[in-house]
Amino acid sequence: MPHDLLLDDAAGLLRTLIVGPLAYAFLVAALRVSGKRTLAKLNAFDLVVTVALGSTLASVLTSENAAFAEAAVAFLTLIGLQWIVATASVRWRGFARTVRSDPTLLMRSGEICEDALRRERITRAELMTVIRTSDTNDPRNVAAVILESDGSFSVIPEPEGPGSADYPLPGAGARGT
Repeated sequence: MPHDLLLDDAAGLLRTLIVGPLAYAFLVAALRVSGKRTLAKLNAFDLVVTVALGSTLASVLTSENAAFAEAAVAFLTLIGLQWIVATASVRWRGFARTVRSDPTLLMRSGEICEDALRRERITRAELMTVIRTSDTNDPRNVAAVILESDGSFSVIPEPEGPGSADYPLPGAGARGT
């Protein structure tokens, strides 16, 4: 077996052993300073930043051409962009609508919102899978199924009786039906 299949050179290993912990520690520190929102995955941009941070870390660990300083600048750039987008979203409603999607009501009181399923490209079978894998696994016991902004599903059970909490549902009008 050729030597280079297992190891190009010891310098590459040493570089990874030194740069890896430095890049990891820097990323963790930068994320702690930037706050929880940086990894919240509340919208598509948050998800992109999370994936890009992981990709950047992987690149600095595996590429001999990526210096630690470049990785640090890349981390700070991604975190800074995420901070700018999150801040702008909080301050300007129009900007928020541009970078995030609203939750979509897929089912309400046992009625499937066919238009919403079509618009979100979700099949009835997928909706039933979501219900079956939830704590409320019977569609007859479901008050609502919501496709959240982050792509996750919320299954809200029917209230237990008088005085039960009434859940605010998104898209009770045009979006959900």
